[in-house]
This record gives sequence, C-alpha cells and structure tokens, in this order.
Amino acid sequence: MVFQPTDLSIDSFTASGVRARIQGDFTMDASKVRKKPVRDLGRAATWIAKAVESKPTTVKVYLPEYGDVLLGSADVPPIVVDIRNGHTTHLDFVSDLNAGDLDGIRRVANDWLDGMVGQLRVRADADVKIKSGLFSLGAQTLSESLVFEAGQIPTRPQYKIGSIAFSEAERDGEKGMLANVLLTVDNGYPLDFEVPRLHFDILVPGCLTDEEFLVLAEATTAEALVKPKTDVDLAVSGFVRELPATLITACPDTQTSPIDRLLGSYIDGKETLIYVRGSGNPSPETPRWITEFMRDVVVPVSFPGHEFKDLIRNFTLANVHFGLPDPFAKPDSPKSKPRISAVVKALIGLPEEIKFPIGVAQVRADSDVYYEEKKLGDLDLSKWQHANSTRTVIANEDQERLLVQSIVKDAPLEITDDDVFADFVQALIFGAKPVILGVQAKVDVETETVLGKFVVRGIPAEGKVFVKPISGGNMTTFSPQVGSLEILETSKTSLTIGAKVNLTNPTEYAATVPYIDIKISVNDTILGHVTARDVSVVPGPNHDLVVVAVWDPTSQSGKKGAHIGSELLSQYISATQTDS
Repeated sequence: MVFQPTDLSIDSFTASGVRARIQGDFTMDASKVRKKPVRDLGRAATWIAKAVESKPTTVKVYLPEYGDVLLGSADVPPIVVDIRNGHTTHLDFVSDLNAGDLDGIRRVANDWLDGMVGQLRVRADADVKIKSGLFSLGAQTLSESLVFEAGQIPTRPQYKIGSIAFSEAERDGEKGMLANVLLTVDNGYPLDFEVPRLHFDILVPGCLTDEEFLVLAEATTAEALVKPKTDVDLAVSGFVRELPATLITACPDTQTSPIDRLLGSYIDGKETLIYVRGSGNPSPETPRWITEFMRDVVVPVSFPGHEFKDLIRNFTLANVHFGLPDPFAKPDSPKSKPRISAVVKALIGLPEEIKFPIGVAQVRADSDVYYEEKKLGDLDLSKWQHANSTRTVIANEDQERLLVQSIVKDAPLEITDDDVFADFVQALIFGAKPVILGVQAKVDVETETVLGKFVVRGIPAEGKVFVKPISGGNMTTFSPQVGSLEILETSKTSLTIGAKVNLTNPTEYAATVPYIDIKISVNDTILGHVTARDVSVVPGPNHDLVVVAVWDPTSQSGKKGAHIGSELLSQYISATQTDS
C-alpha cells in the first residue's frame, strides 16, 4: 500500500489539537510484496474483492527514540479504497488530530532547535476494522515505521524583516514603547490553515551564560493565513515597558549591562540574537494545548543589525579654549597635558525607525585626534558631561535631526606624537590658514525615553574641527601695546624689565599658555628674550598681560651682539625706526 498526501489544510483549532482536511492518493502496489506466491495470491484476492471499507479508526504516532513518547493521534473516519493492484483511490477526508504528550513533544522540539536531531524514527500504530461488501474481514493491527534522515527533517523556515518602527504607546494604563514589525516567512510546504493570534515573551540573555533569560518585551502576532507553498506575511507588535534594573545594571566585573550588549551588537550592524518563548499570559482565544506547548520552548531569532556609522554628523567645537602644557609641571600631572574646553555640538540623524520622543541627558567619549591625517593624541572625555538636546529639521532635508550640545571643560589631550603636536602648535600660532583637526570617537549617550534613562554605548562619530590660527600669519594683527614698564634687575651686560602688555585677539578662540619664551633678534642675531607665565588670552581685548624681557646681547651673541645691541638702542633713543 502506498499513500501519497497531496494537500493538508487545517479547518480549525480544537481544545486538544486541530481539525484537518487531508487529501491524497491511495495505491495498491503488489511489487512491495517480496514472495511471489504470496504476491500472486494477493493479486487474485484483491481483484475479486475490488474494494474494502475501514471503520472509524484511531491512528497513534510514537517516537521510539524518545521512549515511545506519543507525538499525537488522528481520528480517521470510514474510508473506502480500491485494493486492486495498480489502482489509485483519491481520498479526501476530515480528521481530528490530537496532540500527544506535550512534555515529550517539547523535549523533541528543543532538541530540534539545538540541532541535535540527526535522524528521527516515527512509528504509527492502528487497529483497523475492515469489511468488503457484506463480509467483515475482522480487525487488522497495522504498524508502520518511517525514518527521516537529517536532510529530510524540516528546518526552521527562513524569514525576512520588511519594516520595523518604534513609537510611544500606552497599554493597560502604562506607557511604553511599541515596536511594529512586518516580516515574510518562507513556506515550502503544502499547508493551508489560519494561524490564530498568539502571544510571546521576547527574551535576552542575562549576565551569565547559565542565567535565566530576562524578559525584554511582550509580543503579539496578528492572525495570518498560510497557503500551500506560498510565503507568509506576518505582522508582529511588541510592547516594551519600563526597563527593569536587571537589564540596565552593569554585569559583575564589567561596565556593560545586558541591554548594552544587545544594543552594541545592533549598532555595530551585527546579527543580534533575541529569544522568543510562549507567553505566560496567553490570549483566552488561544487553545490551551498550544499555550502549554509553547511556554517552555525557547526559539532563538536572528535580528539584523543597523550600522550607525553616519548616525552622528556635523561634529563641531565652539567657544574653544586651548590650554597648552606647562613644561615645568610634573609628568602625568593634569598641567603637563594640553587641555581643551569647548561647547561640543553634534547633529544626530535619527533612524527612520525611531518615531518616539528621545532626549540626551549626558554624553562621554573616547576620542582620537588627528592633524594632517596623523594621530596627534587622545582626547579624554571619559567623564560624563551634561548635555541638552533639541529636535530640528535641516533645510532641504526631510529627515528629523537631534542637535546635542555639551560643555566640556579642561578635557586633557594625551599627546601620542610630539612631532605632530609641534606642527599643530606652530600652525596654530603662526599659520595663515585654518588648522583642521580630525576627530574619531566612540560615544556613549545617556538617553531619556518613555522607558526611562539608559545608556547607548559605542556610537561611532567622526568630524572635523576648523581652528582659526591665532595670528593669521601676521603677529601684528594682535596690535600689541606696551603699557607700564619696570626695571627689575641690571648687570654689566644685561637689563631685566617687567612690562604689562595690551593686545587684541582677533580670533574666536581662547588659550591658556603656561609658559612662552620669545627671542629678540636683529637679522638673526639674538639680543635677548621675552618670557611670560600662565597667560590666559581670550577673544577680543586683553589687558595687563605680564611679561618679563631680558636684554643681554653680550651673553646671547658675544661682541657682535653687543655691537648690534648698542646700535639698536642708539636708534631707538634717537627715534629712528628699527625692525627686530
């Protein structure tokens, strides 16, 4: 006997299983009988009888390799089939398929999900009472076993996420975040049925591998229609309530929480695993046997990441104050490093999926600073900085942006290449063109949403900072004017003078200079030097900056210096123009 199913449709779900319509072709194949005498006798008998009818029968299906666990049973109605060799009977009947041992079925399902089912042996047993015409042929005990090899066992269906959107919502009087997902599931099977509304828990791993999963959200699927060998469109909505402390608290001996790891993987564009389990609060319309089966079956679901490398754009610094290192400070002390104070501005391009209010409370970052594409140092922004954010729409762009501003004060710049830093300082003080610094950073953002406050870590950011040179290529733009003079010390060859200088800083930048020494020379002959300590220069007028000038041509340049120095002083006293 050969039965080839051609169609299977589920008419309805029942309290113990499903009512299914089964269609297929029944064929008597004498070649299956090995012994010729028996085969010939059977052909003759079936030719005479022509057809047989079975009475209502219950077929039970077992899994021998799982301790003969009962997979399920099928109530088969009376059926009449042609039993002549080579004749085919098309069958079309409705049967109640009842679930068996749910605990055993869950064990099989979990092994299948874990990839531990190499082959599966199925045995069907039935006591069938049959008759031919008016003659009863008694009860026949039938038992048939089938072995499904690895390639024959159905695999988890593939799926594609078409769209996803997050919005603020309220459920049962509690505010939260709603995620609406549309996905398409591959269906290569001749199945025809309607999937009822189902409820699930969305889970994420905890801190430890053997720890129980943590509930992230509640999910509900809409009713879906499954057609034979046709992809299934499925709508899923998930509701996230306020995040519990277990999700946002850093794991032991780490600085990351379970939600940090989930979001970090998503932001990096990696495939992210979440887990789905039948809900403990199912819908009343869901049959109880489905609920009991799903409640302990955990299905891993791969969720595609979203690469956010262009999320933070237009990264700029305003009101910049540069603090140069003090050459006399102790190594590794705060004063031994350059410091930057500024208003950090960043324009965040919110993904289209985010349709809920979001604010930024604090930011911090690990930043690499580059000058002329060479790494200059590391800007330490590891301390949380207060921030404020404003939604805005950029002209000629439809997408909404989030403008984030944060005031950074005295952030240390760890110099990693002294030569690059020297080139930068020289260009900053004496250059004529804007100095461009490149910044590459990993930014942590403390967000404020309807779910509460939580940190999104490691958002990549890249930007350029255009720094206007201090002198603009010409020191005369500072318009220095010497105010009061005071002779501090004299010797046979030298004169030390204290002075207060007024100047105008034409740039929008401020700087703190711990120490500066400027040489006084005429035609490359050094006659003395001017020093200043702890000088703070702000944009616009600067008054009473204290400097000390040492005039000592002899010590600096010998007799030649003494001669040139004397001539210079003579010209100055006689009001002749001098260039030094």
